[in-house]
Amino acid sequence: MGPIGARAFYEDNRSIFHMYCRRFCFTSPMAPLIIAHRGARSLAPENTLSAARKAHAVGADLWELDVAFTKDDALILCHDDNLDRTLGVSRKFWELTLEEHRALAPGRHFLETDPFGQIAAGNIVNGDKAELENASVATLQEALQLTRDLNWKVNIELKRNPAHHPDYPILTRVFELIDAENIGPKHVLFSSAIHEWLDEIKRTRPEFEVQPIVALWPHNPADFGDRRFDTYNVRRTRVFPDDVKRAVDQGLAVNVYVVNEEEDMRAFTLAGAAGLITDFPQRLRTLIQEGRL
Repeated sequence: MGPIGARAFYEDNRSIFHMYCRRFCFTSPMAPLIIAHRGARSLAPENTLSAARKAHAVGADLWELDVAFTKDDALILCHDDNLDRTLGVSRKFWELTLEEHRALAPGRHFLETDPFGQIAAGNIVNGDKAELENASVATLQEALQLTRDLNWKVNIELKRNPAHHPDYPILTRVFELIDAENIGPKHVLFSSAIHEWLDEIKRTRPEFEVQPIVALWPHNPADFGDRRFDTYNVRRTRVFPDDVKRAVDQGLAVNVYVVNEEEDMRAFTLAGAAGLITDFPQRLRTLIQEGRL
């Protein structure tokens, strides 16, 4: 059975697999870090201060954001190249100035589209809707200030530059802002699929933690070679719980993304995942508090 067939088999038989793991595979786990994916984006528009505040309020240990840049060189929070999914506008993020981004309405778009069905489920009440209505595109500076004010921590994901701007100095610009705000490793860590950028941070700013995003998980964790990183972030659909356990047994720390279903939260916790990156930090916090992991 190839990797695709194995993944399909796992998805079709997930509950049985997890029951087996709880019974035979793993010992009692420590609770994983709750890492809010782009904030609590099931409860508020992703990559906004509203999503960050929601994540903090429900008990996330830290939050994750994505950095992009505007036409006039401001650093903002944005994941997709195209703004249609989150803002309902068919433009690229680098085509608009900060003022033009600010004129858009991620909160209203979130309320209209209900991307995670939480409004329909009654989990977002009228008071929350009023707050979300006013949510706006956030700058990285605002995100850093909020994180510091909450005495919290943020994982800044550094995404590959778009093809139209391959040489944009994203590392330089981000660290200029971090230094201007006098924010240190207590409040910030970095992740990226571009491991060369993380190597550069390790070389020039070694006080900051870096975590590579791994697209393809090797069958044997020893295949990571020199293991120059301590913590690896891996996609849920590319890894099985026993893969995580094998890596943990060999001394690696593993964060799994994006983990939204309760049974997956249990399975990867039992496997020893250091953290779970989730759109539903409120769900994971409840499982931990109620001892249901």
